[in-house]
Amino acid sequence: MPASLLIVDDDLDFTSSAADFARVRGFQPYVAHSLEQSRQFSHLPPLDLLLLDLELPDGNGMELLDDPAAPMHDHAVIVTGQPSVESAIQAVSRPIYDYLLKPLCPAQFDALLTQAAAAHARNHGAAARYGMIGECEAMRRVADQIERVAPSDASVLISGESGAGKELVARAIHERSGRRGQFVAVNAGAISPDLLASHLFGHERGSFTGANSRHAGYFEQANGGTLFLDEITEMSPALQVYLLRVLESGTLTRVGGSESIAIDVRIVAATNRDPYAALDAGTLREDLYYRLADFTLELPNLRERGEDILLLARHFLDTLNLRHGAAKRFADGTERMLMRHAWPGNVRELRSAVQRAFLCSDDGVVRIRPVSRRPYASERDPGSLIFNVGMSYAQVEREMLDRTLAHFDNDRTLTAQALGVSVRTIHNQLARMRMRGSDE
Repeated sequence: MPASLLIVDDDLDFTSSAADFARVRGFQPYVAHSLEQSRQFSHLPPLDLLLLDLELPDGNGMELLDDPAAPMHDHAVIVTGQPSVESAIQAVSRPIYDYLLKPLCPAQFDALLTQAAAAHARNHGAAARYGMIGECEAMRRVADQIERVAPSDASVLISGESGAGKELVARAIHERSGRRGQFVAVNAGAISPDLLASHLFGHERGSFTGANSRHAGYFEQANGGTLFLDEITEMSPALQVYLLRVLESGTLTRVGGSESIAIDVRIVAATNRDPYAALDAGTLREDLYYRLADFTLELPNLRERGEDILLLARHFLDTLNLRHGAAKRFADGTERMLMRHAWPGNVRELRSAVQRAFLCSDDGVVRIRPVSRRPYASERDPGSLIFNVGMSYAQVEREMLDRTLAHFDNDRTLTAQALGVSVRTIHNQLARMRMRGSDE
């Protein structure tokens, strides 16, 4: 999740240039030209930086600091073209980070953004520095590994289930490598085996039917940069042999050609299989494995990441709200359900589930119903409950109430009728569960 900035100013030229400057620095900028417009961003997570003009069409910018409907923020900075002793005194007595004069010096603005970005990185964990949402220990280890390997020329082999974010990690490695060439991604399992050699290494005109012109393959396109080879075990054994020769020699020959072309490409490969199991099965050559695995990195499954599930779900919802100009929220009980689901499709499945529920919501409330082909625990049959010997009465009570509420889309009246109790009893039960540490 990028650092965020809200600019509240009625100077269109200033807001446009400031937003562009912040965007280049990696911020997500928001712009409002009045106090009223700024309140439209109140649904956003706390902003990292708030730039406030004093003279606005509908009042003084400082009024926003006391407004309960205003967006939450970490640092507020006054930027004004009409300074006064009175406003400066007010600023000193308020929770204002700085008081700056227009025209705003680029160096001043850059310093503000640098400080806000540093605070954002501290507040959102190590993984946030690499565009990954996550604060669990496993993702912190991934961030540390990216930090260590990115500046080197070592080949990297990433393993992890489909949808866990392997390409995101590969991009992070490239972006912090200092390499000036492009990042080029190719999925070896998505291209016909007959065409994969041409796609990777290029071909000369007339080398096969349909080759009407010379074509530079992915290796040449990534020259000076990074080539991400996803699902490396889907590559045929014969092509793995040629790939190994290219990596060892640093040169390639296009299909149908004879010229030896020097290349400087860093390889980041990935597989959704256990690499050692792929070696045993013969789908990955041992010599190629050792050439690709200068450094190995294993991504955790989403179901192993704990509270990161909620951080990701909220991030996807915030992104959709921003894109569609909405202020939708999750239905009661949704976050408990998110934590119970297995997420076999990992982050990709979660993102899809949030988007599907968002688009189907007509009343501003997002109700997620994961569609998974894999059974998991009590989700094998949505109409039944599974209790294990040794569960406490409180656990049985909570599971029964949670599942019945979920079945009736959190309608407490229907839930009470189904369980044969009063609505007041349902409210009391939920209150007791919260007091016992329920995560509702």
